[in-house]
Amino acid sequence: MDTKRRQRAKYIASDLLSAALAWTALFSFRKLALEEAGWDGLSSVVADSNYWLGLVVVPLGWLALYVIMGSYRDVLRRSRVKELVETLVATLIGSVVLFFVLIIDDEVPRLVDYYRSFLFLLAVHFTLTYLPRLAITSQTVRRVHSRLLGFPAIMIGGGNRAMQTYLDLENQETYSGEQFVGYVDIDTTGRPSPLAKVMPRLGTMDDLPALVTRLGVEEVILAVEESQRHMIWQLLPAVNRCGELIIKLTPDARDIIVGSVRQESIFHSPLITLDTRLMPEWQYSVKRIADVVLSALALVVLSPVFLITAAIVKLSSPGPVFYAQERVGYRGRPFKMHKFRSMYVDAEKAGPALSKDDDPRITPFGRFMRKVRLDEIPQFYNVLRGTMSIVGPRPERQFYIDQIVQRAPEYLLLQRIKPGITSWGQVKYGYASNVDEMVERLRYDLLYLDNMSLMTDIKILCYTVLIILQGRGK
Repeated sequence: MDTKRRQRAKYIASDLLSAALAWTALFSFRKLALEEAGWDGLSSVVADSNYWLGLVVVPLGWLALYVIMGSYRDVLRRSRVKELVETLVATLIGSVVLFFVLIIDDEVPRLVDYYRSFLFLLAVHFTLTYLPRLAITSQTVRRVHSRLLGFPAIMIGGGNRAMQTYLDLENQETYSGEQFVGYVDIDTTGRPSPLAKVMPRLGTMDDLPALVTRLGVEEVILAVEESQRHMIWQLLPAVNRCGELIIKLTPDARDIIVGSVRQESIFHSPLITLDTRLMPEWQYSVKRIADVVLSALALVVLSPVFLITAAIVKLSSPGPVFYAQERVGYRGRPFKMHKFRSMYVDAEKAGPALSKDDDPRITPFGRFMRKVRLDEIPQFYNVLRGTMSIVGPRPERQFYIDQIVQRAPEYLLLQRIKPGITSWGQVKYGYASNVDEMVERLRYDLLYLDNMSLMTDIKILCYTVLIILQGRGK
């Protein structure tokens, strides 16, 4: 078992034990203090089937809450301050849920006893949960600061700025954990790199995905020279495609990055960490749960519409019912997107072409499907598989992405999230019939990226339903 798995197992075991002890304490408190059963009441706790049922169900409920909140996502990089805040928030949420699910229906002598039970649960559960977590986190922090624990990292850039960044990280007062396995040089002039004196040269950017997998890399630090700043837009997508990496940049790259960035601790080297998580972790969890539930529900509820539409597509024009096309999705990874076929067979035999008003390639029924978005129904299958979300920027083909990026390189920022069935760009603009319109629609999707939240998704879904009912799809 590797270090990360052992650490995660420690937190999970600690949280389960703390939840079980807190439940036992609450049950005993209500018997002894509220029901005034005296110490003889402790025997009734053991004999109560509700206690044993809760001893199993309640800790698992707390565990589910911690998973949703992302408590076990990055277990080796937790700070003690963040631990305090997250534990307090989780305890408050969980205690409120337990109060309304299990406590409020109990009969108590006085109304104030409800509040006494709630406050007791809140205080005991927080204390029993936070103290072990604090001990585990503190031990990990000490190991990092003592250089006994580190995170495999790659430096991208081999010039003087990269060398200075390396020296800053090595000589900082409080060690932040970067253990460099080597560097990737982006200098095409063939000049020797000063980094070669302190770490091995691993290859080029084309080798990065394989290097990340083979060496278990967790961090990538972009330290480009002033003359190479224009390369940031090419480097970031390449790094993003390598998986869930922590990306750090030298401070002068700040004005290049569109989106949320945060400064590292004032005790560490002055790097900027690109925040790849655009929402709180719990919102990502809820978004994925909602995607699965709503997609499964849609496929069941819309099954009659699904079957009727499939029959009409088959009967109205020769060819298959479904159309699968390769699109580029999350982190630049290609996937097959499924739709009801709305065009005649071999519509793109002359090459990729976008649809437009009065497009002769679209079948008569296909035109109707596009108006009310019926052709998108099979994409709920993509959502269930996890290659798409219900709400997110519409995925494009690599052929058009290459053209868009030449004019608007910020398009690549959309690959930080999963593509969707509907989007703010789709709602406000509709289908794009040329690259100019794709670039125009991009500003709406970037606006969504900057304001991404569950509430924003709900608003987009409401607008989408309205467009479908009014038949205003483009």
